[in-house]
Amino acid sequence: MRNFRHLLLLIPLLLLPISLWAQAPVSAGKVSQPADWDKDLALNIPKDLNPDPHILEINLEAVVKEMEIIPGKKTQVWTYNGYLPGPLIKLNVGDRLIVHFRNSLPEATTIHWHGLRIPNNMDGVPDMTQPMIQPGGEFTYDFVMPDAGTFWYHPHVNSAAQVGYGLYGAIVVEDPKAPKIPGDELVLVFSDMSLDENGVMQAPSSGGRFGDLFGREGPVILVNGKVMPTLQMRKGKQQRWRVINASRTRYFTLRYKRSPLVIVGSDGGMAEHTHTVDEIKLVPAERYDFVFTPPDEPGADGKFRWYPTNRGYGSTYNRLAEDIMNMHTINEPAVTPEPVPEQLRKIAPLDLKDAKERTLNLTIGYDKDENVAMGINGVHYKDATPYMIKVGQTEVWTIRNDTDFNHPFHLHGFFFEVLDTNLPMQWKDTVDVPQHSVVRIAMKFDDRPGMWMFHCHILDHAEVGMMGHLHLER
Repeated sequence: MRNFRHLLLLIPLLLLPISLWAQAPVSAGKVSQPADWDKDLALNIPKDLNPDPHILEINLEAVVKEMEIIPGKKTQVWTYNGYLPGPLIKLNVGDRLIVHFRNSLPEATTIHWHGLRIPNNMDGVPDMTQPMIQPGGEFTYDFVMPDAGTFWYHPHVNSAAQVGYGLYGAIVVEDPKAPKIPGDELVLVFSDMSLDENGVMQAPSSGGRFGDLFGREGPVILVNGKVMPTLQMRKGKQQRWRVINASRTRYFTLRYKRSPLVIVGSDGGMAEHTHTVDEIKLVPAERYDFVFTPPDEPGADGKFRWYPTNRGYGSTYNRLAEDIMNMHTINEPAVTPEPVPEQLRKIAPLDLKDAKERTLNLTIGYDKDENVAMGINGVHYKDATPYMIKVGQTEVWTIRNDTDFNHPFHLHGFFFEVLDTNLPMQWKDTVDVPQHSVVRIAMKFDDRPGMWMFHCHILDHAEVGMMGHLHLER
């Protein structure tokens, strides 16, 4: 009997390893994402009209479509091919993109291919690189993808209004030779929309001079064109997020329970090596590429939130975090995350020995009618003269912001290196210049002559004058 009692005492100990083994994480490479994990967030894929595997040829139409953004309310949305965001353009570096574009909007427009280092006549700036495309008009964009990375497209006519109405879409260019990054890819376009409680679009001039000064943030926050979509996750099963801020003004602070975010790239593709953070500040027009590892226990539900971000005077006053996406972790055992390669590529810093120096002061003032008039070096865009630059020239620009608001600075057509930073070497085309601060950037102008624009990508600021241009010549 005593031996039998001893045996009973041993049974829990014999069962314990089996129980632990049953709950132990499994290898991430052996399991898939949850069924329909990204169904709520899937972007439209356009029909390829060309049989050549290295040419993506599509039709793209800017058209007004009635959509239900606020549940139960109808909104007249400006779209590409009837989708919000527009179709996801995805191809490999070196591939050719042909876009047969038709404008079915009630006003003129163009398409700017944000971040792409393409020929000047394809850049989409009206009256500078091409004529405006009038209602009913057509234009064919045709160029080769020179770089891998995450990019986007949007209008450059009446930009603040047209982007605010819904005209934007994502571009992903992959490099088959790049290091393998663990995680299933998810493209996320963050934006907002100025709708009233009935779903009616507010006027682009809402808020008057204050709207011009502060920038217009729509009260309805969207993730891939939806209010509160749901992302399905499995604990430990990595996802590779490519994120784009397509807002006119709104900054997004990205974090989820302070979980590690392993950054592998930004505007100009992969960085030289990874670095890990627990939050990312994503300014208008900026992109990041990172590995997210779902941290929640099986069966848990969470909320991905927008957090107020200090971008200048009054930008966080009396504002609270807002839920913008449901995060559901399926009730399945966790998986063990895969390692992310640390070294991604080699990027040689620019040789600045003979670089030309320029200073750009971002300025805010008022015109004779007391309207907000922003500019660069005190000059409104309409009165600015272009910087004259020779092909092959390297320049260092000191961007000084003595105003009370942050300004995300964007240069068309060229990557730049952000100087005086401790971040890994990476190429950028958009950088935040915080209030009362200085940011230095360096760029080399390759052989793509023409007129190129630079501006604040708070689009309301650009519209009231914070833009400039350069004339690149041989």
